[in-house]
Amino acid sequence: MTTSLERPRPHETPAALTALRDWQHDGAVMQLHPGDLGWYHRFGADTAADATRTWSRDGRILAVGLLDGPDLLRLTTAPDARDDRALAERIADDLADPDRGVLPAGRVNVEAPADAALQDVLAERGWPTDDPWTPLRRDLTDPVEDPGVHIETVGPDRVQDRVDIHVASFDQTTFTVERWHAMAAGAAYADARCLVAYDGGVPVAGVTVWSAGPGRPGLLEPMGAHRDHRGRGFGRAITIAAAAALRDLGASSAVVATPSDNPGAVATYASGGFTAGPEIRDRYRP
Repeated sequence: MTTSLERPRPHETPAALTALRDWQHDGAVMQLHPGDLGWYHRFGADTAADATRTWSRDGRILAVGLLDGPDLLRLTTAPDARDDRALAERIADDLADPDRGVLPAGRVNVEAPADAALQDVLAERGWPTDDPWTPLRRDLTDPVEDPGVHIETVGPDRVQDRVDIHVASFDQTTFTVERWHAMAAGAAYADARCLVAYDGGVPVAGVTVWSAGPGRPGLLEPMGAHRDHRGRGFGRAITIAAAAALRDLGASSAVVATPSDNPGAVATYASGGFTAGPEIRDRYRP
């Protein structure tokens, strides 16, 4: 029985997406979502494939990782492989050795489900924990309230509004119209929507939501409110609109995570009906 590291070619990336969709379920701890791969697809199909890592046994994918930038690997496993010690040991070996091509040299963080055997293996090998993140979730069984502002689902005809909101919401971003089109060309975007909140015709907040399929949790990634219009409830409004859009797509719940040292973001999601769960922490290679 062998476990192999595979880096999907662009046309094979949907296999990783399919696995991630199948692994999403309510009650699971926060984990890598197909929407994370979908958002990363803004850099293009080849780049997204190069950033994806999979571990397989006998032809079945057991773990998927996304190198989300040069210093963070976001990784999850199949639910029935969370306690698979042999898989965890193999992944840990790959993560420790830059020559294996999974992680670059230097300090790199690894995000893995809190209940995965990999967490125990990395702890045993001396990988410390880093700053906490707060996962939040909203159940979508019941109808979602009206957000109280004008919301539009935007596509290619109004993509500039979505890009402008993102640029005005984050201090460092490389998002462009061209990258929106690259994102929208990815397989994951078939189950995604971009929403923009308007105040008097002016775009004031935006979000992209990603469905993992009916009856599964959907993801908000990313959400932002224009820095010139904060403090007026638009972040709350777009968060509620995101929950409503995911419910329309058949999602059972909406999930998101934000750094715990950003209390404003935590408060915004909470005001939109999201409940915070136990904090989670990455581990990093010392």
